[in-house]
Amino acid sequence: MSSLFVPEGYRPLLDELRTEAAIGKIKHHFQQNLAFELNLNRVTAPLFVLSGTGVNDDLNGIEKPVSFAIRDIDGSHAEVVHSLAKWKRQKLANLRSKPGEGIYTDMNAIRPDEECLDNIHSIYVDQWDWEKVILPSERSLDYLRETVRRIYYAIRRTERYISQDYPEIIPFLPEEITFIHAEDLYRQYPTLSSKERENAAAAEFGAVFIIGIGGVLPGTTEPHDGRAPDYDDWSTITKPGYQGLNGDILVYNPVLKRSYELSSMGIRVDQETLMRQLTLRHELHRLSLPWHQSLMAGKLPLSIGGGIGQSRLCMLFLQKAHIGEIQASIWPPEMAERCLQHNIPLL
Repeated sequence: MSSLFVPEGYRPLLDELRTEAAIGKIKHHFQQNLAFELNLNRVTAPLFVLSGTGVNDDLNGIEKPVSFAIRDIDGSHAEVVHSLAKWKRQKLANLRSKPGEGIYTDMNAIRPDEECLDNIHSIYVDQWDWEKVILPSERSLDYLRETVRRIYYAIRRTERYISQDYPEIIPFLPEEITFIHAEDLYRQYPTLSSKERENAAAAEFGAVFIIGIGGVLPGTTEPHDGRAPDYDDWSTITKPGYQGLNGDILVYNPVLKRSYELSSMGIRVDQETLMRQLTLRHELHRLSLPWHQSLMAGKLPLSIGGGIGQSRLCMLFLQKAHIGEIQASIWPPEMAERCLQHNIPLL
């Protein structure tokens, strides 16, 4: 199923060639700022990993990865990555990274099970994946919030930078990001869906970080949004009545007139929370996988990490109506035709 929102009277601020040049500038500037803020070094990432190792990200647990056999390795299958949430932690262990040190990389993924292709969802995903080693004392909401602020500062600096090169682009992000727990958001808007609650929060504050995504909301049978049980820590009790050491960075997109997710991130599971979350999801069988065994054996460092959408960030800064104006992907024919009719040039 696909869906398209067409902004009234939409005209791209930049033509295709200027857009391509601006994309390169944004990516270069933002990753330098991100690396500075979080003390990250760039590493090279895989496009695919071996099946059956537990390394691939299961996202919400229902998406099927693109997989293929390797002719020269008998009996082996590989999977195109969904993201690198768990691979990065193994990489930090291999590098013997110390607390305060981290990595970032370009992650390219294919997600053919994307349920609704629209202005911001594509089967092709490109993001900066990052991960950083932390101390036991830093597994806290305070540390999570400070990390979010540093990422948001890098986002705002990049917005100001690109607007200086292209005067047509007027910065609109607020100076600070607002923190709100998913449980508080639910209590404030109990009759709205999770996406409607996000829209309301983004419209009110301009930029928000919604804390605690993955655990079932009190008084309901559903979480605010889905999370796999084996990377983000969404079940830790951080204070009475609240759960979660993870969340999403959302901003208000003035072109699409809705909330707009830029990043999913969080403090990662330790042995205790891995066991708790696998138990809650009835997925203890994952403990037999090599990655999970490494974590339970204490061979992986404590860490915080996440992903930041590259095309999404560029789309936001350049005030585009469709992510297909930033990346080359495949779209339903009827969507491509409507875009052509409404001045939305897909690459």
